[in-house]
Amino acid sequence: MSAAANLAHTPAVQAGRCTFLGAGPGDPGLLTLRAVDVLASADVLIADPLTAAAVRTHCPERVVVHSTVGEDCPDVAAVVAEAVRTGKHVVRTVDGDPGLDGCAAEEMLGCAQAAIPFEVIPGVAQSVGVPAYAGVPLRGSRGADVRFVDGAGLLAGQTIDLGAPETTLVVRTTLGQLPATAAALVANGRKPESPLSATLSGTTTRQRTFTATLTTIAADLKAARVLPSPVSAPVDPATSVIAVVGEQVAHRSSHSWFETKPLFGWNVLVPRTKEQAHGLSDQLRSYGAVPQEVPTIAVEPPRTPQQMERAIKGLVTGRYEWIAFTSVNAVRAVREKFEEYGLDARAFAGIKVAAVGETTAQALVDFGVKPDLVPSGEQSAAGLLEDWPPYDPVFDPIDRVLLPRADIATETLVAGLVELGWEVDDVTAYRTVRASPPPAETREAIKGGGFDAVLFTSSSTVRNLVGIAGKPHNVTIIACIGPATAKTAEEHGLRVDVMAPAPSAAALAQALADFGAGRRDTATAAGEPVYRPSERRPGSRRKAR
Repeated sequence: MSAAANLAHTPAVQAGRCTFLGAGPGDPGLLTLRAVDVLASADVLIADPLTAAAVRTHCPERVVVHSTVGEDCPDVAAVVAEAVRTGKHVVRTVDGDPGLDGCAAEEMLGCAQAAIPFEVIPGVAQSVGVPAYAGVPLRGSRGADVRFVDGAGLLAGQTIDLGAPETTLVVRTTLGQLPATAAALVANGRKPESPLSATLSGTTTRQRTFTATLTTIAADLKAARVLPSPVSAPVDPATSVIAVVGEQVAHRSSHSWFETKPLFGWNVLVPRTKEQAHGLSDQLRSYGAVPQEVPTIAVEPPRTPQQMERAIKGLVTGRYEWIAFTSVNAVRAVREKFEEYGLDARAFAGIKVAAVGETTAQALVDFGVKPDLVPSGEQSAAGLLEDWPPYDPVFDPIDRVLLPRADIATETLVAGLVELGWEVDDVTAYRTVRASPPPAETREAIKGGGFDAVLFTSSSTVRNLVGIAGKPHNVTIIACIGPATAKTAEEHGLRVDVMAPAPSAAALAQALADFGAGRRDTATAAGEPVYRPSERRPGSRRKAR
């Protein structure tokens, strides 16, 4: 029984509703604002596979999730009818745009016939979004016609008007059917030498675009070891492909902006927790990388809480002139104690606040506290001491500084403050312990060269990563935040390839991007393909650009 017929026999109920939502072509950033808003109210999610993970992150924890593929694939009509009957909001997400999806159209008809309330949220269509990410504009200044062609229909012998010879064709097909589809276009009147671009995994960091002609595309894909050949390990032939045929393909050489990002497709290991690595991972994604966070330390409360309890009491009673935060974890530890005692940022009234680095300063701002002092130069304890005023009994009514920090912190800041005439209460706010080893798959990727680069933001991240997961493979690019971290890496037998020009995570990510851009420029100037570091392992099979 069809979806429409099944829904048509369902009693009309107005309590619930169904939303058909276009989830775009693959890039999570292409979800519309309206889509994100609607997903936040979903009780039941029925998701197409390509974008399922992206849409799930915007749903409530309680949402019931169904996939439209696999052994557990539900009868969509039955799921919608039952959920709506019980007053639930069903969100049916469609890869691309629901208006171009035949299954979604039938499901909408079923809702209409069953008097089930529904709405449609458009999305970025794959046939439009993928060429844009491939650097192929569909229409030039002369405004040539654009036609969308279903490759399966073409191969099935359907009558398809391909328009004039200058018409740009956007063809949706699969990798395995692409050569036959190209031949069918020639058979239907397209010139054999017509330019063609074929994009796999469009709008994702696994995107690959091949340019050829209608008659050469099959041979080119075999040469690139994408289609089967005696020496290749081919890509799944069912992989979706968006092909563009026409003169507009020539613009790719100048319009390609996505696949030419400096770290495009690089798997980058970030040995930090998701909370610590959030901004760093976002920056890496902007360069085209695929970051993976692997925590190397775990943060735990101090063994005895009395020190922190006395320190918080001292803050409230006016014992301190200054409080200095050396890390985001220190801010979090104090904030948690405040919440435990029913305090908020107002307890810092009358106290000067210092922060080592912009990230720590931002954590304070998020708490509602604007730091009075952040290093103007080097973002470190030494940089903070450069700007810290000496104690002056005339202007400073209190001579004491609270320093909540880790149990393994260095004494640099304490010694410097004492030298400036301040009394320091050095309090253990949290303990750092080595994290548990990552999954076996991640450990194998680290040791086997599955990562293109690893970013080390401290000496402890070097020691702990090697301790819990092993030493990164020698093809992996090693990037370090500063000389001390680089020295530790070298002591562990690692070759340091990239050094940040300034001791900050942002500068480290930029330095890696500059390194990647340099490799790309060198390969391009030499007329060589651009490979990721992990693709150049001895004996490995090189993949196409």
